[in-house]
Amino acid sequence: MDHLLYIAMSGAKENMHSVALRANNLANANTTGFRADLEQARSMQAFGEGLPTRVFAMAERPGQDFAAGPIQTTGRELDVAIAGDGWLAVESRDGSEAYTRNGSLRLSPEGLLQTNTGLNVLDDNGAPIFLPLPLEKLEINKDGTIFARLEGEPANGGEELQRIKTVLPDHADIEKGPDGLFRRKDGAAEPASAQVELLAGALEGSNVNPIAEMTHLIDLQRRFETQLKMMNHAEENDKAHAQLLRIG
Repeated sequence: MDHLLYIAMSGAKENMHSVALRANNLANANTTGFRADLEQARSMQAFGEGLPTRVFAMAERPGQDFAAGPIQTTGRELDVAIAGDGWLAVESRDGSEAYTRNGSLRLSPEGLLQTNTGLNVLDDNGAPIFLPLPLEKLEINKDGTIFARLEGEPANGGEELQRIKTVLPDHADIEKGPDGLFRRKDGAAEPASAQVELLAGALEGSNVNPIAEMTHLIDLQRRFETQLKMMNHAEENDKAHAQLLRIG
């Protein structure tokens, strides 16, 4: 009786965690450069005095889906998509170096190159990129080098400025944080890579498959309902057992 109730209860609890993960994927189906989280469940031994016979279910996030999202042409000069593998280096809210596929960039009033979420884009030296203002023309080359021409300069003027730091880490060496940004597991900064190719005037969409996520959510909901039925059966069996004891 106790075994049945414990397994059903722990399964229902962890099932809700899986629902939250899948719902977050679905909510980010239109987020630029988003990488879907994966989800799995496994049995875990309960430890402690009197508990070695108890096993409970545990939902976990084993990693992310690193498949590329669809490339969407925008024609905007500050939009960049990454062709193939690679990441853009940004400064996270806590000041650490992090990596993203979100190439929707903007210029702050001070000339800082930022993502559309307000994160500073870093150069090869790991420093925020400042551009002179006002600009008449700005281009981002496929190697990440920024070409700019100030207002008032001749049409054949302009110069190459800083280069956006692009990195090419092994997928096994990075992990996603609560803020949705990726970092090296050892906390170190990934060295810049010249092998990453940028596509100007384009953005990479989310790699979330909305239909697949909806299917997973329906399946998880059915599992949750089954676990609730098991708990109800355990309660009914417990009442029947107590009634038999009273009769005896």
